Amino acid sequence: MPRAVYVLALGIFAMVTSEFVVAGLMPQMAEGLDATIPQIGYLITAFAVAMAVGGPFLTVALMKLPPRTALMVLFGVFLAGNVLAATATGYGTMMAARIVTGIASQAFFGVGISMCARITRPEVRGRAIAAAMNGLMLGTLLGLPLATLVGGRFGWRAAFWAITLITVVAAVATLFGVPRIERTEGGGDFRQEIGVFRKPRMWLVLSSSTLIIGATFSAFSYFNPILTDVTGFSTDTVPLLLIAYGAATVIGNNVVGRFADGHTVPVLAVGLVLNTVFLTGFALLADVPAPAVVSMMGIGLVGVTMNPAMVTRVQRTGNAGPLVNTVHSSFITLGIILGSSIGAVVIDVWGLRAPLWLGAVMALAGLATVLPDLSRGTTPVTGPAPALPDERNELAPADQPAGQR
Repeated sequence: MPRAVYVLALGIFAMVTSEFVVAGLMPQMAEGLDATIPQIGYLITAFAVAMAVGGPFLTVALMKLPPRTALMVLFGVFLAGNVLAATATGYGTMMAARIVTGIASQAFFGVGISMCARITRPEVRGRAIAAAMNGLMLGTLLGLPLATLVGGRFGWRAAFWAITLITVVAAVATLFGVPRIERTEGGGDFRQEIGVFRKPRMWLVLSSSTLIIGATFSAFSYFNPILTDVTGFSTDTVPLLLIAYGAATVIGNNVVGRFADGHTVPVLAVGLVLNTVFLTGFALLADVPAPAVVSMMGIGLVGVTMNPAMVTRVQRTGNAGPLVNTVHSSFITLGIILGSSIGAVVIDVWGLRAPLWLGAVMALAGLATVLPDLSRGTTPVTGPAPALPDERNELAPADQPAGQR
């Protein structure tokens, strides 16, 4: 595996840690910015909406740049947003900072995953994507609790400064650890990349990712109150359970990455079936600690961990370009928004188990969007991703040893 893939994972780790940090510091930020808890909650929503809507536009604006240059520009924008957040003296400034970082984060995902595709052979792209996505899983496992710990001990601004430091380290590592690939003739053409969205099947594939992630986040967003108010765990125990859940996502992500290239659609189908079982089991037995924890760990193993297979399927349906990957990330973010927001609505009507039932329904709907490909077994699903005009063997031997491709 090229070392550059792990460098990209560090950048993703910084982005994800910034995305989640507000959730762990809501009381402190509310006091520091003279705002209410619901207003701080809107910062989380604004970040997600900025990712989903603004990320693709920023990606389009950077398409004419060489990939590494685009990544460095995105680091600069993201860094500026985090510094603005760390120095914000009012709620409006913080809102602006979250929007800026959200847009940059989404574009970074798209360009970074596209970069993974360009520096690895098509038959091992799933493993490369899984390695890069470890930044996402570790952001959940380590980034959020560490940022919360720093913010709780030294103040919420210190958490944003810590993320700023991680961002600088990741940017320097990218500058020296990611190979420079020039944009060749025909590369970065907006019309060529946008053309894949004319395929009706592309939208079906994108909707699968929305439903897969929506099913998981309808549950994940409310693990804390479910585990305390329904299962009966103490507030001191829940953080440990969430760390265990994060560890399960790391394991599941690497397992899925091993099979994502050769068995893309079967992996998704099996993952959705298992997630339906775990979500249903959690809903039925949420008041019994042992099966509740087992179900929660199961959701960790087969929920967000479908990312490598989802990305591989999208790339094989369209291409491995940055715009396709960014739009796909936007559909994933849409799943987070839908799962968490609809989950809040059903809680008000049916109680804390309702988001778990919602997740099971969304997982079944996701399975329905995958089954047509499973029954057809078509080449676009099982073969390598269609190449972009600039997806050639562009790395000289000095840039990347043959054994790493």
